[in-house]
Amino acid sequence: MGDNTHGERDGAPDIPGQIVLVFQGGGALGAYQAGVYQALHDGKVEPHWVIGTSIGAVNGAIIAGNKPENRIARLTQFWNGVACHGVEAASWLPGLANWLRDFATVTRGVPSFFTPRLEFWAGIQTHVRADRASFYSTGPLRETLSSLVDFEYLNEKATRLTVGTVNVQSGRMRYFTNRDAPMDVEHVMASAAFPPGFPSVRLEGESYWDGGVYSNTPLEAVLDDRPRRDSVIFSVQLWPSSGPEPESILQVMSRQRDIQYSSRAESHLDRQKQIHRLRHVIRELGKHFPEEKRGAPEVQELLAWGCGTTMQVLELDAPAFDNDDLNRDIDFSSSGIKRRWLAGYEDTARLLQRAPWRETLDPMEGISVFRMASGEGRR
Repeated sequence: MGDNTHGERDGAPDIPGQIVLVFQGGGALGAYQAGVYQALHDGKVEPHWVIGTSIGAVNGAIIAGNKPENRIARLTQFWNGVACHGVEAASWLPGLANWLRDFATVTRGVPSFFTPRLEFWAGIQTHVRADRASFYSTGPLRETLSSLVDFEYLNEKATRLTVGTVNVQSGRMRYFTNRDAPMDVEHVMASAAFPPGFPSVRLEGESYWDGGVYSNTPLEAVLDDRPRRDSVIFSVQLWPSSGPEPESILQVMSRQRDIQYSSRAESHLDRQKQIHRLRHVIRELGKHFPEEKRGAPEVQELLAWGCGTTMQVLELDAPAFDNDDLNRDIDFSSSGIKRRWLAGYEDTARLLQRAPWRETLDPMEGISVFRMASGEGRR
């Protein structure tokens, strides 16, 4: 990966350190991430590193796997390709319209993304290969990604890409990154392999699923990265971690999904704040050691745990819309995709105008968090 000047263009904001995008999984909700990137691109902000899980890995691969001047066109191709027309919600009967839209997606799939394996709907106990044990085939996604992502360019490491997966047998989270080894379409497919809808993908002789099974917010990948570097992190949340108390069973089910898929972003930040503060404390304590003791190998080893890096997390929360339902992550209607893309663009444009990275940081705190308004009440 290049230095901190990578991606800078004339008139670009003076953002300190490396610029990182962190994308959650969330199916059709990922159109919001495309809008976020377009606003950054229009604001002359290009990421050094993109980290994604599931649909976040798909968007991330399209971004990192294309030259900056081609990225918006490729993202547009992808989202136009998965958009379903003729299933728009009628304003006078949104409940029925949403049900019909969801039913169409479940039964027909999305032609450029996934298609149903009809033989398994009647016999889920049938033993098959691991790469066929799913309700849908993701062969179309493999073809789509192969046409939209330039993996040769990706592996030149102009922009770093990291995708989150979980090992099916060990249950352990694993991140693959082009910084450490070449990546291909299978790595992105593995990160998008959410069971039981999508099949596992074999990498290095082992089966992997969507990292969202374990942790849907891959923020830890940058916070735990070594060597540590000052970073401004645009963390895009598709599922709200907080929300109102539900008053119906349907609202309970919806809120349960929000909590499940916003998984552990807040706890990651709380833990990392403590760790980074301790690193800064160690750095400050080292200044008080006498010079003759500071050079001792055992002291040097201890002081190596200290650092002065800062992580500025700028959180963008995708909004809820009035007619969203329990299955909003499979709302591939063209209108749904358009409004989420536009919301991502508008929210990010406001964030860039606000420029929170210019605020003075507490020298003892390693991580600061800035959260934008969630955009509640959008229609």
